[in-house]
This record gives sequence, structure tokens and C-alpha cells, in this order.
Amino acid sequence: MEGQTTCRQIGRKRSIMCNVVLFLLGSALQTGATSPNYLFGGRAVAGLAVGALTHVVPMYLAEISSANVRGSLVSLQQLSITIGILVSYWLAYGTSHIGGTRCAPGVPYTGPLLNGSPTFSPYTDVPPGGCTGQTQASWRVPIGFQMFPALCLGIGMAFMPYSPRWLMEQGREEEALSTLSMLRRKPSSYVAVRYEFLEIKAEIRYSREASELAYPNAGPLRRFINTYIELVATWPKFKRLTVGCLTMFYQQFIGCNAIIYYAPTIFGQLGLNPNTTSLLATGVYGIVNTLATLPAIILLDTVGRRPLLMWGAAGCCFSLVIVGSLIAVFGDDWPSHVAAGHVAIAFIFLYDVNFSYSWAPIGWVIPSEVFPLHLRSTGISITTSTTWMSNFVIGLVSPKMLTQIPKGGTYFFFAGFAVLAFFTTLLFYPETKGRTLEEMDAAFGDNASEKDREHMEMICRELGLPAKALLSA
Repeated sequence: MEGQTTCRQIGRKRSIMCNVVLFLLGSALQTGATSPNYLFGGRAVAGLAVGALTHVVPMYLAEISSANVRGSLVSLQQLSITIGILVSYWLAYGTSHIGGTRCAPGVPYTGPLLNGSPTFSPYTDVPPGGCTGQTQASWRVPIGFQMFPALCLGIGMAFMPYSPRWLMEQGREEEALSTLSMLRRKPSSYVAVRYEFLEIKAEIRYSREASELAYPNAGPLRRFINTYIELVATWPKFKRLTVGCLTMFYQQFIGCNAIIYYAPTIFGQLGLNPNTTSLLATGVYGIVNTLATLPAIILLDTVGRRPLLMWGAAGCCFSLVIVGSLIAVFGDDWPSHVAAGHVAIAFIFLYDVNFSYSWAPIGWVIPSEVFPLHLRSTGISITTSTTWMSNFVIGLVSPKMLTQIPKGGTYFFFAGFAVLAFFTTLLFYPETKGRTLEEMDAAFGDNASEKDREHMEMICRELGLPAKALLSA
């Protein structure tokens, strides 16, 4: 939430770079932690940075891209996330062998039984004085490795342009035009570049003049509060907010992070060795996750957002129902039903495929493109907060759900939300494929009143745009 103010004041580019520094500080605290307090403190600092980055990065990508490739470019963020997950899985698997795979080789496991074998318990299986086998490097190395991609992002952003839309908001019109020309690889006199430049200028001018007419004497605090009020003041703007928040909500409650976070536990429950083989299967899950994200980069701007969301929800629901049904029938005795366990694992991977080309990338695309420029930072701050709050809830309750809800009930729970996601998309979501960010008003029917339309048409005529350029796109 705090990131929405800073990215409007200092810009998307500088906001990303500042949050990289914050993330590096948090990661350094975690890597060098000498007590749990240092570890949790570093985790909190890094969490602030990650929250802010997931707010500003999709917005920056959407604002520098053209309409015909915007979905593909923003979906590259999700591809990068999946690559990061993949690397983290295999890095954790590799470093778990530093000093051996057991904390203390001479101490038998006394944790809860899983498929007839006891699991590791941190409360009873660690001898006095700490681990004698696996070393601290097994967790310090993967945590410290986080700083490498963060450094790449921070250094790389130094060579990236400012968002042309943010530059226009700051009144730096010539710089905005030259940046737009560079991004589109066309001269600034090129018709399409001039047209996009004037569209942005028209939207900013309209938003500013409309705000001044509505709140003529508003101070900085009042203007800040007004951006939140305006998001719920009319149905079209509230619909944008609802679409963005529901997309982020369903992205979590279809079950993606429950499976990603607790994949070793899940694979252990489905019959694999909970202490070794399940970690390997988790690494394979990361590979599937990455490969299945690739089609979205092509399909988002050709097939569109709505079809992919509906196909993905249907595929996730089907896969989850199959897994839940197999657990309900065979879950009490996997060693006697090895084939059923392998089928369940196969459908976990099929679920991963369906989620990875649909809700995973589009969850970042839609919120980044549906809001008008003057409300974009505020709107995305709310949708990003929605995803992290939903993520927090899922992370909190999933371990208990997986162990305490019998007969595969957890998978039926997530399947139910997949059904809701399907019908919400079918009945409520507009298609945003191929529209510029300035054309989203038409997609959401946001032509508030005859007076507002006349105001926008007047601005368009003064700037040399067609009278209904932004109203009937």
C-alpha cells in the first residue's frame, strides 16, 4: 500500500531501484542472521520490498509497452517468477545435501508418520548444540543467493527509461515524447507515436481538470484520499477495482501457492518418500511450472485474456477434483495403491499446467491495465495488497487443511473456487486484448455523463485527436 505514493512521486523506475536496495538489506540480514530475531527482521524488511515491487513492476511494464504486446510483456514477469521458483527448488534441493541430508545422522526421526515412515521434527530430532550433519550453509547459501537477481534488477533498471506516462504526469512532455519514440523504435514525428502521445496527454489533462472541478480547494491529503474514494464512486470504476481484486483473489484461492509452498508435503502424502524423493518431485514441479507459462506469452495477445482464464479455471477444477477423489478412495493406504498415487501426482502436474498458462500470468496483467492513469497506482496498490493478503491466508491455513481435512477435502475446496473463477470470468470480465491503456474506459463503459463526454471531446479536438478517440475505442 505504501508503494503507491512513492511510485507516483519519484517514478516507477526510481521506485524499483529503491526497493531493490531495501530487498538487499533484508536479504543480507537473513543471510548473516545469528538469532531468530535477525532472521525474522530481515524477512520483514525483504517482504516490504517484495510487496512494493509486485505493485510497481507490472505497472511499469504495462506503461512502457504497446497495446499489441502488453499482455506478453507483463506475463514475462510471471515467467520470471516461475524461473525463480524453479531455481529456488533445485538450489534448495542441492544445498540440502551440504553436510548430509539429516540434521543429526545418529538421531532417528520422531515426527508424525507419513506413509508409515516417521518425518523430521525440529523439536525432538535436533541434538544439544545443534545439527552434527547438515550444516548452516544448507540454508544460508539459498537465502544469500537471492541478492544476485536483485542486483541484476537494480543495475539493469539504471539503463531503462522512465515511464512516458509518468513523465507526462510530471509535465515533462518533450522527454515523454522522446521516450515513447525510443520505446516504439519510430521517430517522434511518426503518426502512431504522435497519436499515442496525444492520447496520454488527453487522459492526463481530462483527469486533472475533472479533479479540479470536483475538488477545487483540495490539499495534498484530500487529493490522496480522493483517489481511493474515486475508485468506488461510480460503478465502472468500482467494476475495474472488483475485476482486479477478484483476479488476484482467485489466483491464490485456486490453490497455486498452497501447492507451491507445501509441495514436498503433498507429494509425501501421495506416496513419495517425504524426506528425499518428494523434494525431487517438487523440483520437477518447478520445471513444469516454468514451461507451462511460456504459451501465455504468445496466447495473451492473440487469444485474449477471458478465454485463457476460463480454460485455466476449468482445467484446474477438473485436475483438483480427480486428485481429491483419488485421495478420498485410496488415501488411507497409498503403499497398497501405488498406481493411484502416481495418477494423483500426474494430475497435480496437470493442474500446474492449467494454472501456469492462465491465472498465474493474467493475475498480473489485468490489474496493471484496467485502471485510468491517475488512479493506476492507487488501484494496483489495492489489488497487490489483495494478492498478498490472500497469499497470507492460504499460507496460514493450508498446512492444517492438508493434514486435518479428511478425504481430499482441501482439493475440493480449491476446486470450488475454480468453479467460481470460471463463472465470474464468463459473466463479469470484459476483454482487454488489443486496447491501449487509454481505451479502457470504453471496455468498462466508463463514459460517466454527457457533461464528461463533452469535456473529453473538447480536449480531444483541441489536441487534434478524433472527437471520440478515448470514448468509443
